[in-house]
Amino acid sequence: MTNRHHVAVLALPGVLPLEFGTATQIFGMDPHYELTVCADTETGQVPGPGFAITVAAGLAALNDADTVIIPGYDDIDTAPSAELLAALQAAHARGARLVSICTAAFTLAAAGLLDGRPATTHWRHAEQLRQRYPRVDVLRDQLYVDDGDILTSAGVTAGIDLCLHLIRTDHGAAAANTHARALVAPPRRRGGQAQFVDQFRPEASGDELALLREWMLDNLAKPLTVDDLAGRAHMSRRTLIRRFRKETGTPPMTWLTDARIDRARELLEATTVPIEQIGRLAGLGAPASLRAAFHRHLGTSPQEYRTLFRHKDEMVNA
Repeated sequence: MTNRHHVAVLALPGVLPLEFGTATQIFGMDPHYELTVCADTETGQVPGPGFAITVAAGLAALNDADTVIIPGYDDIDTAPSAELLAALQAAHARGARLVSICTAAFTLAAAGLLDGRPATTHWRHAEQLRQRYPRVDVLRDQLYVDDGDILTSAGVTAGIDLCLHLIRTDHGAAAANTHARALVAPPRRRGGQAQFVDQFRPEASGDELALLREWMLDNLAKPLTVDDLAGRAHMSRRTLIRRFRKETGTPPMTWLTDARIDRARELLEATTVPIEQIGRLAGLGAPASLRAAFHRHLGTSPQEYRTLFRHKDEMVNA
């Protein structure tokens, strides 16, 4: 086959094996694509966690690549080299499609290529990306973001989602479905990253209201109001809201809703309590209100969440 689409996979130090393997397997085994693995190194050796990759090409491989894919890596605090950033800027300027998986969004951001654009990364690092590069519109909940010539994704399996999306864009749904079957992966996944976050409610940075928050967690099923919480804390409404936001970053009722969603998730994952009862036990109300809260905050339904995460738990314990 002639005129194959040239994909350059750029392996950076500390490259993560799953993200790297995703890109190389999907595009290296498809006859529509020509794959090159390259690096920003003169030695040809790229260290990873517990292994090393030997590459034959340097940054010059980006000069004629149609798509440049950067898998995630484990050190997001080391600044990329000026040569690497210049090579990515040049590739983008001549029309190459740039793709990051997981933490590789930090490299694109360092090159200034995400300024004024929507992008995502692994949820654990999304806030750090936002703080370090405030001109990037960080979409923390997205599995991947397609902004035309630049695409970014969350970690690991979201990299599979994005690579299948690229296949679907280039060659249609049937081609993407064929790859998905080979990977034993869904062609499309519903929902976003929020359903994978360990804890939905934010951690507190102070402890003045710690006892109040513990009481809230013990009384999630009650119909609490700001006045109830202010009375419990012996504060005015205004003082409570100000101090609660200072310690948690959110107003008290927002924190309460997040805590209720966390409780509902725990019940869905770890118990067989009927979904019809979970909304009441978690303080989210009737089943319709529970479903609305899950769709709004997690992008999925309680039943889909239970099916996914109870199945995963059973597989781990099998």
